[in-house]
Amino acid sequence: MSQYLLSFDQGTTSSRAILFDPSGKPVATAQHEFEQHFPKPGWVEHSPEDIWQTSLACAQEVLAKAGVAAEQVSAAGITNQRETTLVWDRQTGEPIYPAIVWQDRRTADACKALAPYKTLMTEKTGLVLDPYFSASKIRWILDSVEGAQARADAGELAFGTVDTWLIWNLTKGQTHATDATNASRTLLFNIHDGQWDDELLGIFNIPKVMLPEVHDSAAEFGTIDPSWLGAPVLIGGVAGDQQAALIGQGGFAPGMVKSTYGTGCFMILNTGEQAVTSNNRLLTTIAYRINGQTTYALEGSIFMAGATIQWIRDGLKLIEDAKDSQVLAEATGYDNPVYMVPAFAGLGAPYWDADARGAIFGLSRDTGIKEIVTAGLQAVCYQTRDLLMAMEGDGAATAELRVDGGMVVNDWLMQFLADILGVTITRPQVTETTALGAAYLAGLTSGVYSHLDDIAALWQRERTFTPALDAGRRETLYNGWKAAVQRLCQGQGA
Repeated sequence: MSQYLLSFDQGTTSSRAILFDPSGKPVATAQHEFEQHFPKPGWVEHSPEDIWQTSLACAQEVLAKAGVAAEQVSAAGITNQRETTLVWDRQTGEPIYPAIVWQDRRTADACKALAPYKTLMTEKTGLVLDPYFSASKIRWILDSVEGAQARADAGELAFGTVDTWLIWNLTKGQTHATDATNASRTLLFNIHDGQWDDELLGIFNIPKVMLPEVHDSAAEFGTIDPSWLGAPVLIGGVAGDQQAALIGQGGFAPGMVKSTYGTGCFMILNTGEQAVTSNNRLLTTIAYRINGQTTYALEGSIFMAGATIQWIRDGLKLIEDAKDSQVLAEATGYDNPVYMVPAFAGLGAPYWDADARGAIFGLSRDTGIKEIVTAGLQAVCYQTRDLLMAMEGDGAATAELRVDGGMVVNDWLMQFLADILGVTITRPQVTETTALGAAYLAGLTSGVYSHLDDIAALWQRERTFTPALDAGRRETLYNGWKAAVQRLCQGQGA
């Protein structure tokens, strides 16, 4: 029996599929970008059909590339952009509104109106009351689509994050399910008792019948209909993208930290069986749930990382390819007078300012393309330090940070990250750890792996970046960032 593992990696700007062998080595990859929709300032939407069709096409393509039949796949895993919200008709499978993306800020005022409940919400969910999460997005759809509330009350509508939407389509409507990691990002799930919370559902006036069943991260989520890939394939693992990356990095021991650099940047610290409450505005979340045992994490979320470079490329058209940013940064060096605060979708942790918008400081007549591009890269590292300092304030002791995601191939960025953080940065041999984590979960369910220790033993280092910057210069650079953030918030009335 073959032990290939198929991973669906559905992201914010593209869908991918990767086929892995049991050692965690990628055998073949397929990727398709899809359109981003910005109907109003602060609004971000995706076509649900684009999400589904690109994901299916990638899976079909990757099997064809590898010359592997579906019968040779032991199981499939799904990892996904989190918090993005879809509502569809249970009978027809048709969405009643486009997918509202995690970056979307349209519900900022609605969240402010619920401020009296914010402490309760944090105690139950580990999250902050913010438009980032799914609950206010569901409420907006039910309020904005004619007849939606009545249909939801009657059990005619289904809600799901992207994983649930893909499972529904892959199983042709036979399974309406999610896993504990994705459920924990909705602002509706009690992370302590592991259940949808009736009190929170009442606050948002969301009928429970809309919600998917919550499984462990490694579990049987149904079977891919044979019409899609040529044979039935078990869906054996599901996790939100950042939790999947922690799994792909082998981050199973309490105290281990990883940071992923994709569209956004997300740092997760494994806290074991204890749900640690942050005193520094980090999120308490579920890292994974396996065999009914919940492992918790602290998380810091940055909304714009790779998306900043994408904006520099596609919006400003200052570069043709993201790879060009490394050459320009090398020419600029660390002592860049320009600071970019990429608050295009507000500021995430530890600021949580939904109303903040982006700004560039320090421009002069001799500022050119290379300084602006470098500032975009440096902003990613400065924001990472914000997160790391918050985690250290909550008791973490970090000597090593494992990194992954598309941006980590940039050696200049990784060295600057090590220098501005003052910690060792470790890049793994397989940087696509998000997809790898989903594959590992599927492998646990299907018997490819017996235990998490089997998975941890597969992790391998590719390169280490050690700090080489003196402390005084490090602080001068970081103080410039803090001053820029302060000026932004003061200038926008925060």
